[in-house]
Amino acid sequence: MFVDTAKIRVTAGAGGAGAVAFRREKGVPRGGPSGGRGGDGGDVVLRADARLDTLLDYSYREHYRAGRAGHGEGANRVGASGDDLVLPVPLGTLVRDAETGERLGELLAEGDELVVARGGRGGRGNASFASPTHQAPREWEPGEWGEERRIELELKLIADVGLVGEPNAGKSTLLARVTAARPKVADYPFSTLSPNLGVVALSDGRSFVIADIPGIIEGAHEGKGLGTQFLRHIERTRTLALLVPADSPEPQATYELLRDELHGHDAALSTIPHCVLVTKCDLIAALPAVALEAPDAWGVFRISAVTGAGLADAVEELWAHVRVEKERETAEPDPFEDVERWRP
Repeated sequence: MFVDTAKIRVTAGAGGAGAVAFRREKGVPRGGPSGGRGGDGGDVVLRADARLDTLLDYSYREHYRAGRAGHGEGANRVGASGDDLVLPVPLGTLVRDAETGERLGELLAEGDELVVARGGRGGRGNASFASPTHQAPREWEPGEWGEERRIELELKLIADVGLVGEPNAGKSTLLARVTAARPKVADYPFSTLSPNLGVVALSDGRSFVIADIPGIIEGAHEGKGLGTQFLRHIERTRTLALLVPADSPEPQATYELLRDELHGHDAALSTIPHCVLVTKCDLIAALPAVALEAPDAWGVFRISAVTGAGLADAVEELWAHVRVEKERETAEPDPFEDVERWRP
């Protein structure tokens, strides 16, 4: 079951209380205060784990609590610190405060960590209050409570290419053809109900990741059908592939519909570079030639996921475009950019 959102409550551990104690040792009268401080409470930490691809585990339990600390003891012994609670989440998880909407952070790479609730500080024991004029203090401090908050987890899949199209445009068939993913494919109309990821493996060790999301229909950005609840999974893609079936009654209208729905959901999506894949071209012999104008697209490819026609060239072009985008993202910024030149 694919679950891409969850709300949970996290509570960090409470700090331990400081101790009130006095040194008792043979031959040492009035040994002075020796109460140690309490330990610090454990934190609640989210950690990105590449082995996970869903937030399903967090739909079964709501409250997560880190370990509380031990109290201080005599002989200036500090209480034991509470155990941190580490919660694994999939790569691409966005974290917000559920009450305020504040964005707390994202976990994008394997091993990334985010502290969402900090443990309470331990209280001071009476040894910390000693001074030349106050040599037998009995003051002590209780430990602080750990932070408690309700957080919202939102998964945005990380992929290089996002497939966008109406139901039955051939997205799942294409994904199954070029990757090892096995989404449901059948010879009758139906719509994918959850996103799928697949890795396209090319020669020389090259590869890139494709994300297939459920079909988009007219009015999706207004909540019709599955709405655009899954479009978050293509927000991080480097390029989009808009699928237009060759047997569509109006291919141009289909293309414009997809563009409009992307923009209606989030204007930023319409700025992601895109190409057009005219699918089901094995039917072209029985159909009139597909006329399609896409001036904003970086390429238009006619393919058939069933026969494989045109796929090799399209996949190579997708790889080349992804590589260019990666190089652009990792390019070192000019240290003198936006710096006003010195004028004598």
